[in-house]
Amino acid sequence: MNLKKLYKVSIFAFILLVASATANAQLNSLSPKEKKEGWKLLFDGKTSKGWRSAKSATFPTAANGWVIKNGELTIQSSNGAESQNAGDIVTVGEYGAFELSFDFKLTRGANSGVKYFVTLKENSGASAIGLEYQVLDDAVHPDAKLGRDGNRTLASLYDLKTSNKAGAVKAIGEWNTGKVIVYPNNHVEHWLNGVKVLEYERKSPEYRELVKMSKHKVWKDFGEADKGHILLQDHGNEVSYRNIKIKTL
Repeated sequence: MNLKKLYKVSIFAFILLVASATANAQLNSLSPKEKKEGWKLLFDGKTSKGWRSAKSATFPTAANGWVIKNGELTIQSSNGAESQNAGDIVTVGEYGAFELSFDFKLTRGANSGVKYFVTLKENSGASAIGLEYQVLDDAVHPDAKLGRDGNRTLASLYDLKTSNKAGAVKAIGEWNTGKVIVYPNNHVEHWLNGVKVLEYERKSPEYRELVKMSKHKVWKDFGEADKGHILLQDHGNEVSYRNIKIKTL
């Protein structure tokens, strides 16, 4: 390779390195505009600060459990069981009306979920109880075919209401951005990659009818707490999260 070609290759490599460093610097951080608007990071990209086990006051340390690496919070693959290894993690804080944004990356056949209004009172023996933004590989995981009318598929309100996400889903292994907005009047929206995929009125007669038709009917006043924890689910499959942030409304 002559000096001219070597110079061009070196410049190109330097540009890629700068671009990569810039992108990484923007992960798990807030812009001045976001800070002004009241956004708060729930994950700093480096530590488990602000998170604890759903079953104890400390962050879980189980083998094949939660790992923080390269700015990502990853639940490793275990045996595919629901919250039987490392277990779910929840925010230390509790939230009522809020806007929650998070990036997630699925592996093939994976299952997880982001729950909200989690009170930790039910002692289910498996995953902690709460309203769930489903995180799932619809094409492979069998849960996508259960429930009613697809209400256990990606971005759905798990076992209650089906998401309408046509054209909004990114491929397995790519990063998706989920969002949950809970307004002070209990109107709730799920978003996926900038597309609103469902909405409902929490505590409404229609909502309570959905609960009666679901597996959640066994829990008194399911999903109706005034505030609760945010939860990331361990379902025994590898799923990664990053850029988890919240704004109180």
